[in-house]
Amino acid sequence: QVQLVESGGGLVQAGGSLRLSCAASGRTFSRYTMAWFRQGPGKEREFVGAISWSGGNTYFADSVKGRFTISRDNAKNTVYLQMNSLKPEDTAVYHCAANYYSGATMTPSGYAYWGQGTQVTVSS
Repeated sequence: QVQLVESGGGLVQAGGSLRLSCAASGRTFSRYTMAWFRQGPGKEREFVGAISWSGGNTYFADSVKGRFTISRDNAKNTVYLQMNSLKPEDTAVYHCAANYYSGATMTPSGYAYWGQGTQVTVSS
């Protein structure tokens, strides 16, 4: 089992950058596929990106491709979401999610563990 805690959210102007972190408990972090989802006001939770347990593969939603990157530091049990060129439509609560030794998926049901989320607000 793993517990996830996100940090790094905040208020930023359009065009700015933020880096979110997701710290995981447990000794087998390197075996978890990690993902980021977001949920804007009145919207369903949507996939943002994912990184394989090995770190060798990353996947992104079309809406963030080219602007967001994902990385992981298995020694620190942490996954990062670097968000550049932010837009007001990126405003949402961002959640990290984990699933053990599985392929990345874009559907929330594919992840067994979730963090509480961190708010990102992009002003125009």
